[in-house]
Amino acid sequence: MEWIGLIGVSVAALAVGWVLARRGRGSASAEAPVIRVEPLAPSIGMAAPASGFNRPLEKTRSSLAAKLSQFLRSDRQLDQAVWEGLEEALLTSDVGVSTTQRLLGAVKGRATGQDTTALRSLLVDEAIKLFPSGRTFPIEPRPLVISIVGVNGAGKTTTIGKLCARFSREGKNVLVGAADTFRAAATEQLKVWAQRAGADFVSGREGADPAAVAFDSVSAGKARGKDVVIIDTAGRLHTKENLMEELKKVHRVIKKVMPEAPHEVLLVLDGTTGQNALAQARQFSSDLGVTGLIVTKLDGTAKGGAVLGICSELAVPVRFVGVGEKSEDLIDFNDRQYVEALLEA
Repeated sequence: MEWIGLIGVSVAALAVGWVLARRGRGSASAEAPVIRVEPLAPSIGMAAPASGFNRPLEKTRSSLAAKLSQFLRSDRQLDQAVWEGLEEALLTSDVGVSTTQRLLGAVKGRATGQDTTALRSLLVDEAIKLFPSGRTFPIEPRPLVISIVGVNGAGKTTTIGKLCARFSREGKNVLVGAADTFRAAATEQLKVWAQRAGADFVSGREGADPAAVAFDSVSAGKARGKDVVIIDTAGRLHTKENLMEELKKVHRVIKKVMPEAPHEVLLVLDGTTGQNALAQARQFSSDLGVTGLIVTKLDGTAKGGAVLGICSELAVPVRFVGVGEKSEDLIDFNDRQYVEALLEA
């Protein structure tokens, strides 16, 4: 009978906790309650983030290195066969036609009178020049409002969870707004990530207006003195004009709370999709004014060269790279480390 008594005590404790939680819960609106959630695992996200790009680019590099090694480890003259071989190697790594031509054109201009022993350093130097500057987040204002956009399956929800853990490690107070109101599973998954990072959470009823949830989220972030507000948006096919218009509406409504917000519009791209990621980046940048990229699944693809092509063509910086499933597997992008890992032979 002792175990029955223990169950009774546990149930009572849960009931009391539920009542206290209900009493202490704030609300941004009747439709989008603000839920204060406690960390499920207080130590989550405290591990040091991974660094370097050798592991994330292992598959891409192994494919590229096999093609480049015959040129970069010899002292042969830079003849037409070498340039054609380099072009093929870059294209098969999904660097893209225009970026490959731009890169090789710059290298050729500096390679006069040299042999293949100088080729790698020239490639690295010129590839780094293709990346735009401005990879750091602004410190102000408070809250910093970040809108996360992208197509379905790119990894937005997991990325937001990693961002929450990252900001938590930095001592920042975070609020997450679940403006993807079309998929209940997405809201629940995002709520778990927010709980683990100790972040506040704003959600609406299933099927509610995403713009209304975004409005309540930013309003709650201001009222509660949060450092960062992250808005999750529903996955949108970049080819569907009506869906992209809904995203524009979300951003217009956010500006009613903070005219300069969202301060960051981060596009999450699946690194395994190669040149399709470039097409997505073009459209999202054109419609929403993307300020930065987060590339996911880079550790699982041989198409990692697409990052170079996207940055070169659109002049949009990569902020972070996802290299695994753990909360700390979101690393700062470093153009030099990326290029050196990509072109290592």
